[in-house]
Amino acid sequence: MVAKKYIKKRNIKMGLQDSLVSIFSYIIYTFFAFVCVYPFYYIFINTLSANDLSERGKVLFWIKGLHFTNYVKVLKIPNLFQSFKISVARTAIGASLTVIIAAFLGYMFTRETLWKRKLWYRFVVATMYFNAGIIPWYITMRNLGLTNNFWGYIFPLAVSPFYIVLCKTYVESIPIELQQAAQIDGAGTLRIFFQIMLPVIKPIMATIAIFAAVQQWNSFQDTLLLVTDSKLHTLQFTLYQYINQASSLKALVSATSSTSIAATLATAQTATSIRMTVTVVVVTPIVLVYPVFQRFFIKGIMIGAVKG
Repeated sequence: MVAKKYIKKRNIKMGLQDSLVSIFSYIIYTFFAFVCVYPFYYIFINTLSANDLSERGKVLFWIKGLHFTNYVKVLKIPNLFQSFKISVARTAIGASLTVIIAAFLGYMFTRETLWKRKLWYRFVVATMYFNAGIIPWYITMRNLGLTNNFWGYIFPLAVSPFYIVLCKTYVESIPIELQQAAQIDGAGTLRIFFQIMLPVIKPIMATIAIFAAVQQWNSFQDTLLLVTDSKLHTLQFTLYQYINQASSLKALVSATSSTSIAATLATAQTATSIRMTVTVVVVTPIVLVYPVFQRFFIKGIMIGAVKG
């Protein structure tokens, strides 16, 4: 009887401790979630709030003076949709090519039959630490005919030493028995890669795809250096030019009569409203695409692939 009472009190005490730990954990996780989400929420509500209030930092948690003028004006930027198509094309083609090359070279550098395998691998890794600079890079690109050329966005980023190292390390963690079994069945190098290795290394390929896609999507410096044809401008470069006009727009508003300012101050674009609206426009596509790849991060790599 005494033992039962002791066990009951102990269970109540342990249950109370578990509840306190759970509550404390929820509070901590909620705080960190708020810290991560709030900056994006803050930017979004400021794009929909009165621009004069947003400029003065009066919009913190709720939308004030709802309007959609900022997005309407951004969507009216000349060549915006053409730039959007260029960015989507370079992101899709560039990221796909980068992933395939990184996966194939990462796999080949694990093959002991590759001639001078360690030498070529060291050459690839060395490029991570040595860079000739922008001027030699530009001269090389010009000599290759990649100025004012869409493929100037694709080829320079197609081979990434860092991604190759990631793939090589990942392939090395996979039991060699998979490849040996395929070789016994008469499979060659390419068949092993495409039919055996690719399905197994999907998690690392998905990770690299996200990294490469974000890099391609956010890049605008190559447009600044290589492209003068407006038909090849990327979305980021077009919006970058638009942001640079923010000071001019602000000066124009300041030069307007006080009566006109009072009437249009809430919807007149400011440097802050332009930056925030452009940020939302640029980030949204990547945010929408990310969940598609997220499932590969938690998916099992090989369940029962090798039986002892």
